[in-house]
Amino acid sequence: MSHDSPPVRRLADWDHERLQAVAAEHGTPLYVVDLDRVAENYERFATAFPDAHVMYAAKAHTGQAVLSKLLETGADIECAAWGELQRAIDAGADPNTLQYTAVNPPDRDLDYAVDLAEDHPGLTITAGARDTFDRLEERGYDGRVAIRINPGIGTGHHEKVATGKDAKFGIPYDEVPEVAADVRERFDLVGLHAHAGSGVLHDDLDDHCRAIAKVADMGREVIADGAALDFVDFGGGFGVPYRESVEPLDMEIVGEKVRDAVGDLDAQVKLEPGRYVVADAECILTEVNTVKETPAVTVIGVDASLATLIRPAMFGSYHPIRNVTAPERAAEPVSVGGPCCTSADVFCTDRPIARPERTDLLAIGNAGAYGYELANQFHSQPRPAEVAFEDGEVRVVRERETLADVTRMER
Repeated sequence: MSHDSPPVRRLADWDHERLQAVAAEHGTPLYVVDLDRVAENYERFATAFPDAHVMYAAKAHTGQAVLSKLLETGADIECAAWGELQRAIDAGADPNTLQYTAVNPPDRDLDYAVDLAEDHPGLTITAGARDTFDRLEERGYDGRVAIRINPGIGTGHHEKVATGKDAKFGIPYDEVPEVAADVRERFDLVGLHAHAGSGVLHDDLDDHCRAIAKVADMGREVIADGAALDFVDFGGGFGVPYRESVEPLDMEIVGEKVRDAVGDLDAQVKLEPGRYVVADAECILTEVNTVKETPAVTVIGVDASLATLIRPAMFGSYHPIRNVTAPERAAEPVSVGGPCCTSADVFCTDRPIARPERTDLLAIGNAGAYGYELANQFHSQPRPAEVAFEDGEVRVVRERETLADVTRMER
């Protein structure tokens, strides 16, 4: 890892001339991912937890280029759906190293995982419902499993990602010993798993560590009851500051706090960073097409939309925006929105930005986590292309869709 790698990359840190060049060549809206930054972020995280098994949570960004880069860097992959399992394998992952965390899994998902485990017995299936274990047994599965725990403590940037207190996720905490005793009779119980939430920064860290301590206590109880656990997986959730005024996590402090929360544990500690690895490694480039002065606000229309990046509409998320063409212009409060016919299609309201003019190129930052993953085709908009920076080179890693792609499956 480069010693001058900052703990968070801001939009001002991107090479603006390079961004303008790729936008000119590949058009907009355009996702731009820096694979070298992906590797730096993973290595910084892994360095903070030298005794832990660090897996990348694929759901944050399943692009083949990203998965391949992380596998090359030494990461293993945690998957939350059968499609993610297949994408990890396509990127070069050994199925024996994969961990599948099933959340209300459709039959297709379980069928795929069980079939995969027949030839790759190292695969671990994590389940958060008694019913899921029953369905696995019905399929003749008796291999490696982990129990997902609901610790009753949720953390993170939004209530919709505070999974640690949402009944959808995991076995209720007090029921875990009973479930563990039952699961041990039917499967190879190798671990416990929990995930408290997503986007955890310093203000959330104490609550996050309370959840970790609670899960570690359960691990010790289950081990004391006779289970020889290979691991206890504390999930991910470690965040990246999207707002420029918020300080990034000091991973040395985070590592110390997590180790204190875990304490002595006769099992391997697993962690699953997702957002931390990819969020600041990607931005979106979009072109200004409309400048509209109104008595209330100056509206800046761009060719990106909530179909390109839905997080502001879905979570009210803040994403930094920078005028790449003319960052030196005087900043004025503007609202930036896309071409979709809904008031939700807005990236910011009354935010000071170097005054945009028509044809200017804007960059939307921290788009690597759940950016392209949640891109869609609303208004029949083809999804954008994605280009990658790596070792000084640029390459297309995802082609831009066409309208024919949007309608291809219709009859």
